[in-house]
Amino acid sequence: MKFGMRKPSLAKSFKARTTGKLKRKVKSSINPLYGKKGMGWINDPKKAIYNKVYKKTSFSFFDLFK
Repeated sequence: MKFGMRKPSLAKSFKARTTGKLKRKVKSSINPLYGKKGMGWINDPKKAIYNKVYKKTSFSFFDLFK
């Protein structure tokens, strides 16, 4: 588990910003539960717990400027 500042990744940041509205719309039309609040706990509880702890124990480089 990571504690402290996360190392910024330009590639992952670019990918997150360019994965578009169309892809989300297609996934949502196929799976009516896609993107709904709390679905992470149902689909993969172990990953959801990990992500929640990770989010609380680490921070981004860009959070320093907020």
